[in-house]
Amino acid sequence: MATDRKRVSAVNSTSSSLELPMDNYSQSSQADLKPRKPRVYRSKVFIIAVSFSSVLLLIMISAFAVHYTVGFPSSSLPNGGEKDALTMALPPEQRVWVEEGISELRNAVERKDNKRRAKNVILFVGDGMGPNTVTAARIMGFKEEGLMSWEKFPDMGLLKTYCANKQVPDSFSTATALFSGVKVNYETGGVDSSVPLGDCAASLNPDRHVQSILKMAQDDGKLTGFVTNTRVTHATPAALYAHTPDRRWECEQKMPAAATVEGCRDIARQLIEEPTGQKINVIMGGGRQMLVSNVTDSEADPIDTWSCKSNDGRDLIQQWANIKAANNEAAVVVQNSGELDAINAQDTDYVLGIFANGHLKYEHERDTSPSGMPSLKQMTLKALQVLRSKNQGFLLVVEGGMIDQAHHRGTARKALNEVLAFNDAINATLQALGNDLQDTLVIVTADHSHTLTINGHASKGSNIFGVAGNSKTEGTPYTTLTYGTTYQGFQPDANGLRKDPTLEDTNDWEYMQQGAINTDENYHGGSDVTIHAVGAMSYLFHGVHEQSYVAHAITYALRIGRFRDSSIAESLADLLPL
Repeated sequence: MATDRKRVSAVNSTSSSLELPMDNYSQSSQADLKPRKPRVYRSKVFIIAVSFSSVLLLIMISAFAVHYTVGFPSSSLPNGGEKDALTMALPPEQRVWVEEGISELRNAVERKDNKRRAKNVILFVGDGMGPNTVTAARIMGFKEEGLMSWEKFPDMGLLKTYCANKQVPDSFSTATALFSGVKVNYETGGVDSSVPLGDCAASLNPDRHVQSILKMAQDDGKLTGFVTNTRVTHATPAALYAHTPDRRWECEQKMPAAATVEGCRDIARQLIEEPTGQKINVIMGGGRQMLVSNVTDSEADPIDTWSCKSNDGRDLIQQWANIKAANNEAAVVVQNSGELDAINAQDTDYVLGIFANGHLKYEHERDTSPSGMPSLKQMTLKALQVLRSKNQGFLLVVEGGMIDQAHHRGTARKALNEVLAFNDAINATLQALGNDLQDTLVIVTADHSHTLTINGHASKGSNIFGVAGNSKTEGTPYTTLTYGTTYQGFQPDANGLRKDPTLEDTNDWEYMQQGAINTDENYHGGSDVTIHAVGAMSYLFHGVHEQSYVAHAITYALRIGRFRDSSIAESLADLLPL
């Protein structure tokens, strides 16, 4: 017990000795008396963790840098002797496809996006050139393994072609979507979907007008032009400059009297008399019967009986020339191939080339002499010369319009041959551009498709216009190409059965492929169409798009319209590859 008391006394004496005088305590803050936390950042565990994290972060940054700047090295793909060694052991039936696959893979791995701002844009539109049309034309021209020029472009997508009020559109509504970025009603153009077909009063409201890429390019000081082998007042080119509630109003003869009284102008007058039309530097195509009254019909240059023919005494071609002369502008009117070739592009600011009363001749029918009509290729190259000569940047639209015309008549061979002529124009353009392609966005697409189908199981290498086989129910032969809707293509024999196509020459230019539904002409198809792009900002086309997206992509690439740069940004873009 005594020992326990000593221990307690010792504890008490120790405690009392730790007590500080009151004056000493008052000299220290309360915080100083709190126990201090250990400094974690000085601990070995913390230092090791930070060091490890830093090394890991550095590795990740390096990996991302390599991935986005170098990518998967193409050197890892077999090349030359390595490829030969890899494929030589394969049977020839396999080797050809493995070599083709490696070649395409190399192109894919080595591709680089061109993100330069586009100085120029060339938009090629194959009217009615749906996917089956392209495939059939490819087989006709280059066999199954071949490719069209645009099918080699690095970027592509699909366009949905329906218009504001129809599943299957017409060319005026689709062209307005392509050129103005707004889907509109069937057979209307340059006006939004609040304007019904044929409503003149509604179409006069400027708030309902949609502006085209051509006008926006003009507002930005760029040169503009269009080339077509149809009438210059036809649906596709008209969507570039006109605001019209009815595509048929190409001249006054098709317009209701009430519309004229209300103040609506026909499409031909809008081209020549309205500011947008007057500022177009290059206009080439047909349609003289819309611009000049009472033109002469001839076998070499027939009147187009499917459209209107002016008879009000107009001569809009001469009026155009007078306007240019009054403004002291270097302008030229040309009306045949020889006159077109004679144009000096450096000395010419404006060209009006009207080469036919209606549409131009099909390529296989064309008089190739200087007094004849020029090809789409000739017109495109001359337009390119004029627009490039001023170094201001330009927008050029080229329409292969006779593809559609041949399809409407049910003559597939004509349609496919026009696709090949369209291909020639594109090939020549790419060659002419040369190094300028890096600053130029080239686009190839269609406005809509047709109901052309590729049938049966014809042998590889077969004539695309030949017979695919015999019907297993009828026993009657059928051709590889047929149409869904047709103009005189529904062909029963005396017994009401489908006529045997082998009784006719299916290779003839005038042969009409058989079809399922007979009507006044072959109608459009409603499928998506492809879009292909190369050059500056071609990567903007990459998936399934609304057709109206094209106009927005073009204005962004050119920095015009709502995407227009400030004057400072434009000056920098001229100096630097932005």
